[in-house]
Amino acid sequence: MEFPILLIGANELWPILIVVLLLFGVKRLPEMARGLGEGMKEFKKAVREVQDDEPAAARPVPAPDANANTNIAAQLDEK
Repeated sequence: MEFPILLIGANELWPILIVVLLLFGVKRLPEMARGLGEGMKEFKKAVREVQDDEPAAARPVPAPDANANTNIAAQLDEK
């Protein structure tokens, strides 16, 4: 199942920004943006740590080359 990509242009962004400004006020916006940025940084750090800790056996194995000769007997005969 694929999710559609939502593109927000300037015309859609202005009403959202005005509502956020009215709800939270000018003084809280920098604090909220800072918290959001720190949360995103922590999330990326956690994802990176999980990927680094992932054992090699759990990583996907690359697909074999379609042109490679997989017949061992034929490989031994070639030598």
